[in-house]
Parts: sequence; structure tokens; C-alpha cells
Amino acid sequence: MCGDPGFLLLLWLLACGLGTQGRNQEERLLANLMRDYNPHLRPAEHKEDVVNVSLKLTLTNLISLNERKEALTTNVWIEMQWCDYRLRWDPQDYEGLWVLRVPSTMVWRPDVVLENNVDGVFEVALYCNVLVSPDGCIYWLPPAIFRSSCPISVTYFPFDWQNCSLIFQSQTYSTSEINLQLRQEDGQTIEWIFTDPEAFTENGEWAIRHRPAKMLLDSAVPAEEAGHQKVGFYLVIQRKPLFYVINIIAPCVLISSVAILIYFLPAKAGGQKCTVAINVLLAQTVFLFLVAKKVPETSQAVPLISKYLTFLLVVTILIVVNAVVVLNVSLRSPHTHSMARGVRKVFLRLLPQLLRMHVRPLPPAAVQDARPRLQNGSSLGWSVMAGEQGALCLPHSELLFRQRQRNGLVRAVLEELEKGPEPGQSQEFCGSLKQAAPAIQKCVGACSLIARARHQQRHFDSGNEEWFLVGRVLDRVCFLAMLSLFLCGTAGIFLMAHYNRVPAFPFPGDPRPYLPSPD
Repeated sequence: MCGDPGFLLLLWLLACGLGTQGRNQEERLLANLMRDYNPHLRPAEHKEDVVNVSLKLTLTNLISLNERKEALTTNVWIEMQWCDYRLRWDPQDYEGLWVLRVPSTMVWRPDVVLENNVDGVFEVALYCNVLVSPDGCIYWLPPAIFRSSCPISVTYFPFDWQNCSLIFQSQTYSTSEINLQLRQEDGQTIEWIFTDPEAFTENGEWAIRHRPAKMLLDSAVPAEEAGHQKVGFYLVIQRKPLFYVINIIAPCVLISSVAILIYFLPAKAGGQKCTVAINVLLAQTVFLFLVAKKVPETSQAVPLISKYLTFLLVVTILIVVNAVVVLNVSLRSPHTHSMARGVRKVFLRLLPQLLRMHVRPLPPAAVQDARPRLQNGSSLGWSVMAGEQGALCLPHSELLFRQRQRNGLVRAVLEELEKGPEPGQSQEFCGSLKQAAPAIQKCVGACSLIARARHQQRHFDSGNEEWFLVGRVLDRVCFLAMLSLFLCGTAGIFLMAHYNRVPAFPFPGDPRPYLPSPD
């Protein structure tokens, strides 16, 4: 019997008839409901009736936050529910039909739009069908990608948090015509943005800390006008600073530490110090330009990272100034500068002991003024007789010849004195002494001149060494000062970022968390 062609034909006709009958029930119901239906009229049986419109926002993706344009891009689903008395029917009359899918353009909509959009797109992305129940209640869940305005506070960038919002209102209806409200489920008002853990995509730069929803009444707009009643959905988001720490902050700290390390170069290596410091200065300027391209162009606040980079620039410039000053002090000499007693006492006695510096003790002569006054026009600073001045002007070979001649006369006299005078040679010996006396005097004068010149050279070298030691001590003091400034400034900046925490509650003075109550 199952293989009978007549029986199979009968089953096929019966199935087609049932399908046609079911499809005809929806068509018949839709035709009956839309026969005298006007989608431009508010669904109120009486003039004083108010249409309740409930809203619920489901966030599927926080796409991005553009700091320069101050625009938040989100992917959401807007759930709206309201009742239209003109769309009621009895399911018994339509063979138990409980849900009717109707194009959203064929029914009345409350004209709920995003008020704080930045791209001129006020409405949803797709006008999907609405679901109509037998009691006339309509359920509409359109998707949308919104770009809403979000005022950016750059004070603690990149350790900041932002409070962005999506404000919805009816574009054409006042509070006396429709009543916007948050949706209620199981007797609890949904005062938060709903997120489905399975469908939500987490953002790589921002973390959501609070997501409350709240009814708003704009006191500046009269209740009889549209826009007095609004629904606000808020997103309190905190930036994940790892990207900026790795790519900007850490390189800046390392490069700036190189500028501190130039103090380990010798005090006289001022040129090398300035070269390294200026290279560090240029690198910090590049990072400052990178930060300037990221944050909004506003004069209301200076970003924290810009403050830190500016601080590093100032420290590097001070290091360059210190290197120039230390080089100037280290290259001084007794001929150009006279060291005061206070400078000598502070930089050569007091500070080296406090700084635990190993400074070679100076000779007693160097403690006094290492720059004697110039006398008789001598560059050596000592009084020289006229004969000695003439001797100093002779060529080196002539001086050697005269010195050998004097040495020969003196040696002969000394030998005669050692042997003693022979008989009959007393008169000759006395003549030899008379002949050698001027040579001995000149030899003694030349030795005195050489001794005075060596003494003056030691004074000059001691003066140079004193100025070099002053430069070393000054370099060490600048190193400790710059190191302390660098460490304190860096610690202060990061402590400011550490204490910039997201509030425990989304609204100041309101202890409610605006989250689902735990079961």
C-alpha cells in the first residue's frame, strides 16, 4: 500500500494544503491588521494615553576609541518593546498563531535615535523585522554600529580612564506622548549594558570597568518638548598601558639613563659629553612628536607622558649646561683665574670628604696662592737680574758651552782645594780663586734661577691640578643632583599614574554598582 502511487499523491496534496493553509493564516492576519493601519500615528486609544517604550542595550564589541577625534565606535543591539493596540488578535481565530513577523517599516516606531553621534547616522544599521504578539506588544532588536562623541581627558595619558556614553532619545515625541524606560526582567530593572560572554569581543586597548544605564531628565528642555527624557548608557573604560610602556616609556627611560651615564666620562671630556647629551635630546624630541600625534589637540590639559618627556628634555639640557660649566672650570689655569679661599675650602676640603672622593693631598705650597705676582716683566713671575736675563736669551748651545767652561773652572778649583796649596804656589792659587770667583757666582746664580723656575713650574702645575680637582668635584655634585632629579621625577610621574584609579562606583555619591545582583 505504501508503494501505491495514488496514496503518495494523496499525502503530497495533503502536505501542500496544510502548508498553504498555514501560510495563508499569516497572510490573512497581516492583511487584517494592516487594513486600516497607519504607521505614522501614535498607538494611543485616547489622547491622554502614554506609550511605554522600554530599552535594553547589548554590547557585542567595543571597536575603538579615537582620541584625536574623540569618537567611540561600538557594535550594539538595541532592544525595544512597546505595545500597539491596533495589532491585537485572537490566536484561536488564526489556528493558534502566536507570533507574527512584520517588516519594521510597516509599523509605528518610537523614533528613538542616538543623540550624541558624531557621523550624522542617528538610526540603526538594519531595519529588521519586528515580532508582534497577540496582545499587540512589539519586540524589535535591530543591530547598529554607532560612533558617539566621547570627551577625552588626556591628563593621565596613557594611564587614563574615560567615561563615554550613548544617549538615546525620541526625536519627535515628548514625555506626554511616550515614556522611555529601561527594560525589566523578572521584576528587576536592567540598569546596565548587557554583554554576552560568548558573543562579546574584548578590545585590545581598553578594558570595561563599569557599564551602567540610567534615565535622564534634561531640565533645560521643557517636558512638553522632545528631548526632555533620555536614556543614557555609560561605558567607563580604562586604557591598557602595556603598549605605551614597551614602545615609548621604557625607551625614553633607557635613553635618558644614557644621558646620566655621561658623568662617568672624565671631567675634561666636555665635547664628548655634549655630543652624547645632544643625541639623547634629539631622540627624546622624536618620542615627543609621536605622543603629540596620538592625543587630541587640546590646551585644557597636558598628558602625563608629555610632562614626563618634557621633564626628560629639561634634565638633558641641564646635563649639557653642567658639562659646559665643568669643562670651563677644569681648563682654567693660574694665569687666567685666581682661586678664592672659599672655593678652595669648599671644593678641595669639605665636598671631597662628604662625597667620599679619593683626592690626592696637595703640597703645602699649593695651598697658598699658586699664582705669584709678575715682577720685572718676567713671565716666570720672579725678579731676575740683568745678567741672568741676558743668559736666558742666549742659544741653547752657547749656554751648554758656558756651563761646561764654568764646570771646568770650578772642578779645577775644587781639586786644588782638595790637594792643598803646594809651597810657592800660594800666590798662583789665590790668583786662580780670583779668576774662578765670577764663574762660581754666575754658576750659583744660574742654579738659583733654575731652582726658582722649577719652583714656579710646580706652583703652576699645582694651580692647574687644583682647578681640575674643582672640576671633578663639581662634576660629581652635578651627577648626584641630576641622578636624584631623574629618579625623583620618574618616580613621581609613575606614582601619579598609579593613584589615578577608576572609581569603585560609576556615579559619584551613588553607592549602587549598576550590575546584575548575584543569585
